[in-house]
Amino acid sequence: MFVTAAALTTTITTTRAFTATVTRSATRRSFATRHTHRLNAKPGQAEIVLVGCGAPNRGMGWYHAIQMLEGRCPSASLDFVVEPWFMGAGKEGPGGAEFTEWEKSTESTHGTLFTDSLSALPVPEQPRCALISGRTADNPRFFSEAIANGCTTIFLEKPGAPTVAELDAMRQEAVDKSVTVLMGYNKNVCKYVRKTREFASTMPGSHVTFVSNNAYENTAESLGECFERNAEGMLKNMAIHELALLVSFYDVSVENIESVEADKEFSSMQTLAGPSGKEWTDFDKIKFTIKTKTGKAVSVSADRCGGTDSYATVTSAEGKEVFRYYMPDEEDKANVEALSAKYPGAMPYFFTQDPDYVTVKERVAKNCADGTPAEGVATIDVAVETLRVAEYLTPILQEQLK
Repeated sequence: MFVTAAALTTTITTTRAFTATVTRSATRRSFATRHTHRLNAKPGQAEIVLVGCGAPNRGMGWYHAIQMLEGRCPSASLDFVVEPWFMGAGKEGPGGAEFTEWEKSTESTHGTLFTDSLSALPVPEQPRCALISGRTADNPRFFSEAIANGCTTIFLEKPGAPTVAELDAMRQEAVDKSVTVLMGYNKNVCKYVRKTREFASTMPGSHVTFVSNNAYENTAESLGECFERNAEGMLKNMAIHELALLVSFYDVSVENIESVEADKEFSSMQTLAGPSGKEWTDFDKIKFTIKTKTGKAVSVSADRCGGTDSYATVTSAEGKEVFRYYMPDEEDKANVEALSAKYPGAMPYFFTQDPDYVTVKERVAKNCADGTPAEGVATIDVAVETLRVAEYLTPILQEQLK
């Protein structure tokens, strides 16, 4: 019998689609069969799928998991961890053995189920929220896969996507599928930010500076690894939290920026080789002041090797510092010391921002579970504008530091 090329193409396409469907169904059945004692989220809780856990003590996703497993976010039930790297190509590489050990311990102790793919997840039994904490370059794919696999809410870690175009497309996809997207900009709910803004509001003509520090070693090897792992660059990574504050509270947008000026004495930009041997150019520290067309001015300072504390200052109209508030403050330092002892070797910034991570996750999980508004949590609209500002500022600041 003669078969036309068009008919043959249709047959092949149909067969491939059928095969893919069968494969996904078989994967789901296999996953369910291997885990017959699944512990589901209870009524009033969101079923959390952590996507992109990362290595124990290193990955932000891992620390999110720890907080939920300890029951510190009562509206969140960590039912699934999706980790494509350490359960796939990275299993035998650095960090793989530690992840496997933690995976087995977590499954045994808490009943959390681990898989390498979102497509393996069973049908949701409670409102499902994906907490996406993977590499920035992978997040757009994880985002679409999460929606396709039953997530009605997405908690998206900063900056959300490598580019404004990708994040804007993700926003539109969420709108089309009626999915709520909230962002992991934890500093929007931080105590030090709130207290600084409150104090500044009592002093006409005052100026606020937000200071962010990390504790990387000030060596070419340490910073090179940092530059490569955070290849989107400092303004889209470490300092993106501060940019989100500017967008949220200081009327900063690309269209409303009148000027930006780098502090050349403080700032530094380097080109360094990462572990792969490839060279990366980024700021290891940057300080700048933005003035808006609506008459506001605010400064940001970020230092990869500046230590573990973040803080904010208020200076008077005469230029004298009149207020400074740290994160952590004295009240929180005991918690930092306790967590440092409990999780030796973990990234120090996990502990300084620990209460705020809990606050954001609980508000997002409760919003997913019962619709309670996630007060103070940044939306994807804020995230898109924040990323626009980061893309706008980066080449301007790079040029000023040449």
